[in-house]
Amino acid sequence: MAATTAPAGRSSGVGGLPGRRAGPALLFAGLTFYLLLPMLAVFLYSVATVWRSQLLPDGYTLEHWISGLGDERLVFALLRSLGLATAVTVLDIVVVVPAIYWARVRNPRIRTFTELSAVIPFALPFVVIAFGIDRLAGDFVPWLQSTPWILWLGHSAIAFPFLYWAVDGAMAAAGIERLSEAAETCGARPRQIIREVVIPNITPGLVAGGILVWATSFGDFALAQILTGPNFETVPIWSADALLQTTGKGNELAVITFVTFIILFALSAAIVYWNRGHTLRLLPGAGAMERTEG
Repeated sequence: MAATTAPAGRSSGVGGLPGRRAGPALLFAGLTFYLLLPMLAVFLYSVATVWRSQLLPDGYTLEHWISGLGDERLVFALLRSLGLATAVTVLDIVVVVPAIYWARVRNPRIRTFTELSAVIPFALPFVVIAFGIDRLAGDFVPWLQSTPWILWLGHSAIAFPFLYWAVDGAMAAAGIERLSEAAETCGARPRQIIREVVIPNITPGLVAGGILVWATSFGDFALAQILTGPNFETVPIWSADALLQTTGKGNELAVITFVTFIILFALSAAIVYWNRGHTLRLLPGAGAMERTEG
């Protein structure tokens, strides 16, 4: 009887699976370490007494955290940035979602205008946009100059493209035209369609774009410096001032940088966890088909 041998390509059998799994795992671990290394360095600097030429600080202390988070000026700057970023995100969602829905379903001819508007903030430097907003406000609404309201509107203008493209892609993936048509057939009104059909089906895009809008507003320096300056001090303005001071606030700056990272990371993780699965709703109030993202 002739002996049979397994093909060379199958000789490893199940034993080859651990090797195949180890490659992606090592790549993911290396990428994670690469991305988190800068924040680890920032954290070590925030608790370092002195850090000369060694790999690690010479000593550790929480004094910088106590003095930094106890600084009333820094705390108020952080609260202003948090409130401003949240208000900008809410305004963009309220304006952008209905606008994209209208351009896709009701009047496709205005898509050229909306897409062009969503490209302009990418094409122009934020400094140019800031001076343009300030000049326009000075000519028509001078009472808005140097107020938080003009910064709110300015941040909404430069950040909305991140939400626009994310939501537009989500609507295209969900086939929002078909869903809207089905809802209209059932007698749903436009507001009801947006609230009960559109928003539940574009949640992933809405979340992704909202996070980008929030982070853009929170971290902006150019518009905040030109439009309001010290009249409405945000975290980026406080950070720039801390870098320019001769006494040096490097450790406190590291504290607020790490706090900002933790806020953004916690917000992203919470939203991703909350949005790990969603229901595709074909008609208002009716769950039609389950699909899990990721």
